[in-house]
Amino acid sequence: MRLRLAQGIIFGVTFGLAIGVGAYTFVYARGYSYLSDNAEGCANCHVMQQQYDGWLKSSHRAVAVCNDCHTPPGLVGKYTTKARNGFWHSYYFTTGWFEDNIHITARGREVTEAACRKCHQEIVDAIEGSHSGGAESQTLCTRCHVSVGHMH
Repeated sequence: MRLRLAQGIIFGVTFGLAIGVGAYTFVYARGYSYLSDNAEGCANCHVMQQQYDGWLKSSHRAVAVCNDCHTPPGLVGKYTTKARNGFWHSYYFTTGWFEDNIHITARGREVTEAACRKCHQEIVDAIEGSHSGGAESQTLCTRCHVSVGHMH
C-alpha cells in the first residue's frame, strides 16, 4: 500500500514538472512560435539574434525563411529536425553551455547544402557539369558562400 502511494506521488510530481516545464516553454518562452515558419521565432533566444539580424540584411530574406535552408523538405523531416534542434537549442541556451560563435552541426550542414542545391540547381549544374563524380567530390556551396543568408 505504501509503495503504491509513493509511486503515485512520484508520478504526480514528475507529471506536474513535465506540465510546468512544457507550459513555461510554450507560453512564457514562446516555444509555440518555433512550430511556425516565422523567422522571428528563431530569434526567441537572444543567442540567435545576430543570425536573425544578418538574415534581415540578406537578399535571401525576400525568398527564404530559416526553415527553407535549415530543415529538410516534407512534414516529417521538417518537424523531426525542428524537434531535435529545438531540444538541443533549448538545452544549451538554458544551461549556458554554448559557444559565443555558434557552429552548424554536420547534419545541419547537409540539410543546408541540399537546400542550396535544390534552389540553385541550374547554377550548380552549370558549375559542376558532367565533371561531378558524386556527392563525395562535390564542392560545398557554403565553402565559398559562408555568409549567404546571415551576412557574417
